[in-house]
Parts: sequence; C-alpha cells; structure tokens
Amino acid sequence: MNGWLLAAGITALGVAAAHIVGGHRDVVLPLLSCGLADEPKRVLHAVWHMVSADLVLSAAALVYLALADDTSATGLMAWFVAVHFVAYAVAFLVVTLSVGWPKPLLRLPQWILLLPVAVLTVVGAA
Repeated sequence: MNGWLLAAGITALGVAAAHIVGGHRDVVLPLLSCGLADEPKRVLHAVWHMVSADLVLSAAALVYLALADDTSATGLMAWFVAVHFVAYAVAFLVVTLSVGWPKPLLRLPQWILLLPVAVLTVVGAA
C-alpha cells in the first residue's frame, strides 16, 4: 500500500465533497437563478457536473492506485492525476489574479484545496 497516494485520494475525496456540497449552494443555485441566457447557463451547469465527476473519479483512481500492487502504470497514472490537479489550481490562480481584487488569493481559494492533492500524489508517485 502507498500511504502517500492513499492520503492524496482521501484528500481528493474531501475536495470532491466540498465541490459538490459547497459548489451546489454557492455556485450552481445562484447560476441557475441568474438572468444569463439559457444555453450558456446550462452549459456552465453541465460543466459543473463534469468537474464533479472528474474529481470523484480522480479520487477513486488515487485510492485504487494506493491499494493496488505497484505496477508500471501506477506511476504514470499518479503523475497524470498530479498534473491534472496542478492544472486546476493554476486555472484558479490565473483567473483570481487577473481580476484585480484586493486579497485575491482568498476570494477563490479552491487552489488551496487542489494543490495538496497534487503534492501528495507527486510524493507518492516518486
């Protein structure tokens, strides 16, 4: 068993749960009740569900990799998931920093949840 990947998987499950519960309340409900045209509103709603599925599947993959016998594909898959979470974190940082908000790193703090998964995964894959 790989404890680092297990920690990454459990952390990723927490991120997925926070996304599903908090995102539904703070993002999806306001989105669905806003005056945005129906097509972009529904596309954004679908993208939110796609990210939900992506986060859950990534967490499941990490837990599986942690518990599976070490194979040649384990490291490659772990690196893929790590880069995936880094990309998500970078996307939030770029968007947040480009807006010009005061204290921008705390306005959209999702990157703070995403980076630990990446770091734990990198350590577990190394």
